[in-house]
Amino acid sequence: MRKTFVITTLLSAIAAGAAAADLQPVLLVGNNWEGTATVVTASAPFTKLGLVNIVPDKAERIKEINANPIQWIVYSIVKNNVGEGNDQMVDDLYATPDGQSVVVSRPSFGDVASISLITGKLNWRFKVSGYRSDHMAVSPDGTRVAVSDSLGNNVYILDINTGKQIGSFKTGDKPHENFFTNGGKIIWNMSIGSVDTSLDDPFWDWTKGDRHITVANATTFEIIKTIDMRDRLNAIGLKDFSDAVRPAVFLPDFSKLYFQVSFYNGFFEYDIATDKITRQVTLPEDPTLTKDRSKWLLDSRHHGITMNPSGTALCVAGTMDSYATVVDLSTFKNKALVPANKPYWATISGDGKHCVVSEAGADQITAIDFETGEKWGSVPVGDHPQRVRFARIPVGWTPPPASA
Repeated sequence: MRKTFVITTLLSAIAAGAAAADLQPVLLVGNNWEGTATVVTASAPFTKLGLVNIVPDKAERIKEINANPIQWIVYSIVKNNVGEGNDQMVDDLYATPDGQSVVVSRPSFGDVASISLITGKLNWRFKVSGYRSDHMAVSPDGTRVAVSDSLGNNVYILDINTGKQIGSFKTGDKPHENFFTNGGKIIWNMSIGSVDTSLDDPFWDWTKGDRHITVANATTFEIIKTIDMRDRLNAIGLKDFSDAVRPAVFLPDFSKLYFQVSFYNGFFEYDIATDKITRQVTLPEDPTLTKDRSKWLLDSRHHGITMNPSGTALCVAGTMDSYATVVDLSTFKNKALVPANKPYWATISGDGKHCVVSEAGADQITAIDFETGEKWGSVPVGDHPQRVRFARIPVGWTPPPASA
């Protein structure tokens, strides 16, 4: 029987902090193409509390981009390729510990910005060197935020309150997901290489770039080790599988990592102590999905995975297969396939009872019961929701005037 571990991640900090009289737990939903964040209560019934404008400085940023030929070229490529003809204005987002501001990575603007949840105004911004910011992670104490500089192959660690750089470290090509582990002492980064080319046949896999996991000391920022899943996949006979580690989630004790890879309808279990892939799970596929992998969104056949607080079940977003499902970790059997329109992220509700999936193709979030695997319901949000994050904001909060 699996031993249940006490959650030591950000969720537990949020749950504990929610008891404070002045803060309430919420979910922040980043509406990427709209440049807004929808704020909903963290647990069912997921009541909408308001909308925040994440780009109050948009006119100034566009003027700045138009004055810089290099930045304009990158901006145009991001918009017309990765953004499918749309600006990418909200990739990832977290609230500050006092709940007064939201800190967001804005790919099209190549920055990380802090927006006041009270006034709606810009507090600070940090420009990444590679002109495109991406996934972030926040430290367990909420004071530091790590952001991927996806074209500069760096991860920057910033003071979440001031935006000042604390440190950085180098990564593989196109750094993506970040995690603080071991009480905030270690940072993991997954680089995914080029996902926006049409060279998607396994024969051309080598053109995707250097894809590996970088594990760094969160204080000194020295590289502890790198992990290339190419060797681990080859060891189990999967030489034609991509080694680009996409969304992932750790067991509560950080002994195992469950991760998705490009082009695959399933996930893997990786044992950190033995440095081996220990299990592979292939999930159902949509029989109507084209076999032309170049038509799959940014190589993401499945993009989104999370775990319930007890570490007994996963929830998977089957992006191109148009469903989300709960998977029992003791049997690796999936429950019902809940229909979803381009599900692109999965997280857990504040009480841990539901998996919350962003449906980028339907402009809504959908909650699925971890115990039954059945759909609880959906809540409309903004245009093209992607990342969904837990936060604490003031009780009685209302949107700032500029966002109302």
